[in-house]
Amino acid sequence: MAPRALRAPRALAALALLLAASSCASVDFQRTTPSSGTFTSSAWAFTLLSMDFPAPALTVARGNVSDTAHPNLSIEEQFEIPYLGWFDWVLDVVGIRYARTRGTWGYPPEE
Repeated sequence: MAPRALRAPRALAALALLLAASSCASVDFQRTTPSSGTFTSSAWAFTLLSMDFPAPALTVARGNVSDTAHPNLSIEEQFEIPYLGWFDWVLDVVGIRYARTRGTWGYPPEE
């Protein structure tokens, strides 16, 4: 058994590793014309005592698309799972959420 002096640093290291690995996000752009296309952005977030790390999953997914500075971004579909409606507070104690947004960007082709 580890001495008491080593337990706290191990617990803090495990918590730091959990927080560091708590989020994963991706953005994928598909070009349909030279000046427009579609995108899909997704993100994971870890929730502990109503605090989302690094931020709420839907905010991270939307923020990643916004940070790319593509013109005329338009989100057409977004969802977050799990979503429990009124019982969502249960996931605010400890939970993991996944969010995805899909939409278009750019200018329509001129005719």
